[in-house]
Amino acid sequence: MPPIAGKCYYDHIEWWQYLASVPPPRVVVLQDFDNRPGFGALFGAIHARICRALDCVAYVTNGAVRDLDAIEPLGFQLFAGSVSVSHAYAHVVGFGEAVEIEGLQIEPGDILHGDRHGILSVPPELVEKLPAVAEQIRSEEQELFALTESPGFSVDALGAKLRQFAERQQCR
Repeated sequence: MPPIAGKCYYDHIEWWQYLASVPPPRVVVLQDFDNRPGFGALFGAIHARICRALDCVAYVTNGAVRDLDAIEPLGFQLFAGSVSVSHAYAHVVGFGEAVEIEGLQIEPGDILHGDRHGILSVPPELVEKLPAVAEQIRSEEQELFALTESPGFSVDALGAKLRQFAERQQCR
C-alpha cells in the first residue's frame, strides 16, 4: 500500500506536466492496480475538465469512472471497466510507462482507436491506410443494407454480393 501522505494524486503536479508534454491529441491511459479494479473512480468531472483543457480527447482505464452526466456534454470520451459512485483512494505509482488494460498492452505514444464497443491499438504503419479501408467498409455496408431492404433480396443475391466483395479484396 502506498503511504497515506505524499503519494495522493493531487500531490503530483508532475503528472499533469508530463501529460502536457505529450503531443496532442492526448489520450490518458490509467491502469488501476487495486485488487478490485474499479472499486472507486479517480476520474470524474474535474479530471475530465482539466484533461480537456490540456487537449486530451479520451480517458482509458480498467478501473472506474464517475460523473457521467457532467462529462457527457463535454464530448470527452471515456473507456472504462466500470462506473462507480465513489471517489477512489487514489495514489499515483508511476506515469509515462507501459500499462495493460483488459489484456491490451499500451505504450506511451501508441495510436488508439475506440468506440462504444471497446478500444484497440493501431500499428503506426497502418494509420495511413485507415481512411481508405474505413471508406471501403462503409461502402460495402451500405451496399449490403440496400440489398437486404430490396425486394430482390435472397440468399443467392447475398452470396453474389459477398463474392463481389471478396474479389475486390482478393481474399477468396
